[in-house]
Amino acid sequence: MDYRNSEASGEAEEIVGPRSEDTLPASAAAAVKVVIVGGFGVGKTTMVGSVSEIRPLTTEETMTQAGVGVDDIAGIERKTETTVAMDFGRISLNERLVLYLFGTPGQERFWFLWNGLFEGALGAVVLIDTRRLEVSFDAVGRLEERGVPFVVAVNVFPEAPVHPMAELRAAMDLPDSVPIIDCDARDRASSRDTLLTLVRHLQSLHTVTPETP
Repeated sequence: MDYRNSEASGEAEEIVGPRSEDTLPASAAAAVKVVIVGGFGVGKTTMVGSVSEIRPLTTEETMTQAGVGVDDIAGIERKTETTVAMDFGRISLNERLVLYLFGTPGQERFWFLWNGLFEGALGAVVLIDTRRLEVSFDAVGRLEERGVPFVVAVNVFPEAPVHPMAELRAAMDLPDSVPIIDCDARDRASSRDTLLTLVRHLQSLHTVTPETP
């Protein structure tokens, strides 16, 4: 039996279980693992935190001098924390479908963790920052190598250049079949719409068109 200490009374207080808001809905019939990927500082932790219906698990640590010369912080010099393992959250898209969200670390020195996070994932969201488009190229390449379907979400950042979707598609060498959408990772509704786009994309890939007799 797990207990936590009560400083006020000096007695042990029993932990009765998870909070009611953290329990899985009884109506849930399907659970899907989704990964949120992208380069360093593109907003993965923010997205998981904004959309998760449970208190998200984060592994953010304060950035120290140990990362100087190792992590590329060009364009995000004011960033003070970074994910060192993963982020985790959950969202129910409807009464029956639940998504488990896993955010990957962005720095190259933590990429060895990606293989485990990709295991069993049905799809992915690639977050990009148009100020630093190149930092997401490796994420796209790894997804393509593993055959994980994905959508690309252009995160909103102050003073970030705005490009036509066709130009972004060409710059990232993406086929027409991969959806590209705008997203504000800070906004729950926008992040949820991004995940719905991914679900619709996955459904379209698994739709079998009947052969014409």
